Amino acid sequence: MAISHDSNETSYLLPPNTEDWEGHNIPDFVYGQKELVPEGIQWPRNTPSLPDTLPLSRFDSALCSAWRQRMELGLFRYRLGELQTRTLPGAVGFVAQLNVERGVQRRRPQNIRSVRQAFDPEQFNFNKIRPGEVLFHLHREPDLPGVLQQEDILVVINVSPLEWGHVLLVPEPARGLPQRLLPGALRAGVEAVLLSSHPGFRVGFNSLGGLASVNHLHLHGYYLAHRLPVEGAPSKPLDPGGRLHLLQALPAPGFLFYTSSPGPDLEALISRVCRATDYLTDHEIAHNLFVTRGGPPGKTSSSSALTGVRVILWARKPSFGVKEGEAFNVALCELAGHLPVKMSQDFSSLTEAAALALIRDCLLPPAQAEEVQAALVALTAQEEQ
Repeated sequence: MAISHDSNETSYLLPPNTEDWEGHNIPDFVYGQKELVPEGIQWPRNTPSLPDTLPLSRFDSALCSAWRQRMELGLFRYRLGELQTRTLPGAVGFVAQLNVERGVQRRRPQNIRSVRQAFDPEQFNFNKIRPGEVLFHLHREPDLPGVLQQEDILVVINVSPLEWGHVLLVPEPARGLPQRLLPGALRAGVEAVLLSSHPGFRVGFNSLGGLASVNHLHLHGYYLAHRLPVEGAPSKPLDPGGRLHLLQALPAPGFLFYTSSPGPDLEALISRVCRATDYLTDHEIAHNLFVTRGGPPGKTSSSSALTGVRVILWARKPSFGVKEGEAFNVALCELAGHLPVKMSQDFSSLTEAAALALIRDCLLPPAQAEEVQAALVALTAQEEQ
């Protein structure tokens, strides 16, 4: 994909000489409220294969041009080609993709023992990445009304990509923050989704014990040119104000938060979600979070009705390390219906029933799930007091 840059535009590309990378100034991507687009983004009739088959926003252009250059320069652990993809037959609509290289080449997960484990500077962290892996600083204009100033977010390539444009959003890495969700990080993730004009740009978070492999605060962002079941799945309200919903459809029940307007409504959602994740972390309950464009809560929505942003939170059993021999490991994208499969024989033989069995094995037992639901409903009710 060739992205042209006017002389007045910031270039997000590395200098041609590798010896210049060390002193290369990381460019800033500064955005304003007007670039956050909650409505009007729709799936085309013919699903695109890559982001460059749709009109690109300024954010997409910056991310995709810089990401492609890093791939061509060999900064990833493997060269990502077009992945074999199939939709599993059945009611859910799982999107399975064969990604053998990620299964083989990705960095081994750190030794995690607790959802609340402290940051360890001796372990791998994002202060140790190579020059060139950072694409840009993500900054919001400081004068947006009604919101707190956002901290500096580094947008960094994931060197073992799941899919096209797979990046990490890392808030102020020098602070050494553990992998515990903070409002500024979540705000950057939701606003990144709103900055993209591609309906398949998603953002997510894995807690410790929820298959986060690095204990240094980060979110994932990537393009997937396929609809996912969670975009329009039905839900039921858990509080009278409709601020917290339970996603009822397969592949897994989750807590649904929704906003269709940047500004105070988005700030309220961020606060609500982070109170929920704080509760889960404080109670040693692993969790995964997924941010996607989607329809409003309630009855099943048309998958083309992307009227706002859905934030889905799953509480789950803790899982420390990667389970060998499984077709896939259950984290944020699998719970949303995207299944990166590690082995070709599993990819060809995987069924919906087998996928659901793997996912259900990671969910909380019913009694604990009910206890968590009651606690989150009570936290939501406190907003009115």
